[in-house]
Amino acid sequence: MNRLSGKIALVTGGTSGIGLATAKLFAAEGAFVFISGRRPAELETAVAAIGSNTRGIQGDIANPGDLDRLFDEIKRTKGRLDVLFANAGLGEFAPLGSITEAHFDKTFGVNVRGTLFTVQKALPLMGEGSSIVLNASIAAIKGIPAFSVYAASKAAIRSFARGWSVDLRDRKIRVNVVSPGTVPTPAYDKFGMTDDQMA
Repeated sequence: MNRLSGKIALVTGGTSGIGLATAKLFAAEGAFVFISGRRPAELETAVAAIGSNTRGIQGDIANPGDLDRLFDEIKRTKGRLDVLFANAGLGEFAPLGSITEAHFDKTFGVNVRGTLFTVQKALPLMGEGSSIVLNASIAAIKGIPAFSVYAASKAAIRSFARGWSVDLRDRKIRVNVVSPGTVPTPAYDKFGMTDDQMA
């Protein structure tokens, strides 16, 4: 325990699911944890669930102004960032033939563009020995019906990790990617699947 004692961490999309579980673990390991999320009520609930040594900052990673405000607040209150878990993302089903521009733009706007600028805007706060973890998905390497746009966005995340690990090597900032399989979280409630599909 206390492997993160004295560390400052940020978990984007930290209000539920994998993000909230990670934020709880980071806090239990001794880190001060910032979490971000779009919905104020869920953010407040998550902060209460994590307990002490945490702070929620409302915002959408797809909005550059929200990202600026997020990192300005971290800089103002803690002055640095040691661990970034770029977890925020979304997914919606749309089979080929019914994919709309809006579906594509929303998915890539959050999962790819949002992740890119989250990491880039975090870098001025990150010093030698810092760690960046990106949340991808097994969908990036496994075909899932009606999920091709999401899968492509998560494949981009895997590519980011490969490129950024080289870009940041001289700064001694680690970049890793995790690619979870199916993890039933509250996000799955938004997919509109039947119980059989969920199983």
